[in-house]
Amino acid sequence: MKTRPPQRLARLIALALAWPLLAAAGPVDDAVADVQRDWEVIRYQTPAAERVKKFEVLSLKAHEVTLAHAGRSEPLVWEGIVLSSLAGEKGGLGALGLVKQAKGMYEQAIQIDGQALDGSAYGSLGVLYYKVPGWPIGFGDKARAEDLLRRALAISPQGIDANFFYGEFLVETKKEQEAVAYLERALAAPARPGRQVADAGRREEARALLARVKAN
Repeated sequence: MKTRPPQRLARLIALALAWPLLAAAGPVDDAVADVQRDWEVIRYQTPAAERVKKFEVLSLKAHEVTLAHAGRSEPLVWEGIVLSSLAGEKGGLGALGLVKQAKGMYEQAIQIDGQALDGSAYGSLGVLYYKVPGWPIGFGDKARAEDLLRRALAISPQGIDANFFYGEFLVETKKEQEAVAYLERALAAPARPGRQVADAGRREEARALLARVKAN
């Protein structure tokens, strides 16, 4: 079975992976929102050359939030997002350890409450499964990815991230025409309060991918 070269890990978005809409304010929500805002600034407004160092610092902060709110799924999701984003910036074989840690975070979050943050744990884990190389290098698995991404869509059918990542998955698996509807749905997704930076960045990614699909 042919696997992707380790360098492809640089395309991890978990980059991406951030579609959470936070619930009512509270200690855990405030702490998670703080990590979320920092992630958005680094991901979408920070020069590429500075992102690794900033994500490393943010990963420590995210871990402190997880420890301070043991038993909650939201901090685990966001620590996973930060770790997978750091892996994407680093790339190479060294990133595999980070994505494995992120995978564990998402799995723990699902065990606690997979519905939290609009099903972000399912979607974020699905992204890892389709972007990480398969055996013998990594744990990538397209069938597993699709199952997880569909679970995220079932929870957040109109969500910008759930639709974008399923559309991207379809493009990656050579189903470009099927991807169009999901990418267009991502572009039409309702704005998320307090998520202007992330929404703008995700829409730009959706537009670029949609243009690429339509040009083929």
